[in-house]
Amino acid sequence: MTFLEAHRLVTGFSGGTSKALRIALSGVGDPLAIYLKAAATRHGIALEPQFLPFNTLHQHLLSPADGQTEVFLLLPWDLAPELDWRSGVPRTIDEAAVIDRARQIAASIARRHARVVYLPAPVPPVLPDAARLRALAFDLRAVAAAVGAVEAPADVFSLPSYFATGLAIAGGSLGAVGQMLIAAAFTSKPEPAKVVVTDLDNVMWDGVIAEDGLEGIHYGPLGAGYKHFVYQTLLARLKSEGILLAAVSRNDPEVARLPFQQGSMTLREDDFVSIVASYHAKSAQVAALAERLNLGLDAFVFVDDNEIELAEMHLELPGVRCEPFPKRDEDLPRALERISAHFDRPVITAEDRERTEMYRRRLAGMAPSDAQGGDLRAFLTGLDMSLALHDRSSGDRARAVQLINKTSQFNINGRRVTDEEVAAVLDAGGRLLTATLDDRNGTHGEILSILIDSDDVVRSFVMSCRVFNRRVEYAFLGSLARAARPPRVFEVATTSRNEPARTFLRSDAFSPDGDDRLRFDAERFLAEFGDDASLFRLVER
Repeated sequence: MTFLEAHRLVTGFSGGTSKALRIALSGVGDPLAIYLKAAATRHGIALEPQFLPFNTLHQHLLSPADGQTEVFLLLPWDLAPELDWRSGVPRTIDEAAVIDRARQIAASIARRHARVVYLPAPVPPVLPDAARLRALAFDLRAVAAAVGAVEAPADVFSLPSYFATGLAIAGGSLGAVGQMLIAAAFTSKPEPAKVVVTDLDNVMWDGVIAEDGLEGIHYGPLGAGYKHFVYQTLLARLKSEGILLAAVSRNDPEVARLPFQQGSMTLREDDFVSIVASYHAKSAQVAALAERLNLGLDAFVFVDDNEIELAEMHLELPGVRCEPFPKRDEDLPRALERISAHFDRPVITAEDRERTEMYRRRLAGMAPSDAQGGDLRAFLTGLDMSLALHDRSSGDRARAVQLINKTSQFNINGRRVTDEEVAAVLDAGGRLLTATLDDRNGTHGEILSILIDSDDVVRSFVMSCRVFNRRVEYAFLGSLARAARPPRVFEVATTSRNEPARTFLRSDAFSPDGDDRLRFDAERFLAEFGDDASLFRLVER
């Protein structure tokens, strides 16, 4: 928020509830006033901010609370005065004494029932060991967190401004800090959540169980599995404290449960109140779970690595709190901190520890919901997806053949093929086509393969499960339907794992043509799904 934007909000606001707010900080605060007033208008509040006189924060803590709403904007040296840059670098400090005094100051703030925002500004080099200095800064953050502090981004701090004026906030960050202070003062903290609903593939373990098998997924404290091992240990801790664990997965139930049943993972099947595997919308499964548990949607935290699934959940069930599972190991600490923060509770009872078993009995025999989920077209458009079509009929076809032999869920017949069999089809005039998908986040690589013989019969058609729900299969087949030689017949078969492919083939564009064959009506397919091409930039290579 710029100064002009803040000024427009304040001058254009009339009515609202008049409220006073005391901002307790050790430096000057007057430049914040206009931004605080502007942020308050968004809450329907006509605000009168009051600031403590310069450098009187600690004296203020000695005065009795007077019932006035207060927000403390704390810097490290508000908890540990020895660390104030304006005083220079002290010759020696006693770390234990510093933290003990910081806890006393924090306890004084807690007794006033004040809200707290903590700005983790850099501290002077007061210790000879960099590791000890980092530990000291971390301990101060922990002291602030213990009194419920909301943490501001470290980069809003400005040492030049603090030196020059006593205001520790960079000019360009005044609007953001003003909004944080108002939110801390007037936004009620949500009730602790009660249920974690987690995805499985690439969340509970590294890999895709339906395609990689038990031997191809990783979940132990080694290599690619480490991130998922740590996540499972967090869930195990939450479960021991009475938090309910549930899982939803686009998969076949017996396949989804295999890793839990073989006994080497941190979590077992009976740690969950429910593991729901189907090919229906995850939002539908969570809604059904909430009804059976008799809990509000705001009691649920949903964790998934797929932004499409997260968007669908938010669209259909906005009350559910959604958290992305990190793709990079370095993002894991912050992600687990966010997940854990939804379950803050001061007391854990014996009843809490028995909660999972009680709810497992209630949910015994829960059937998957068949609801279809939300319309994600607007979200998909915003992904800026590019679908590149490749002719692999000549040249390198290794990835295309690998996809056919590895993919099991979106696979129209489950057949495996050798490179020699593919070569024979191509030598007779057939075609081997693939597609790669890119979006605003990067590339998903080659994710689709189709083998069509010289009679325009589709022998194999597969797609990686990592791009489910993006309408890739519809846009790709639509491009073939528009071509001079569209597919004429699809060779199909039912397998124990290919429900996603069978769902795709239930369109009216497919009709029976003898045993294990479906005739393809290109015009009807385009009439039904032609608009899906508009979600992508289609490129032929």
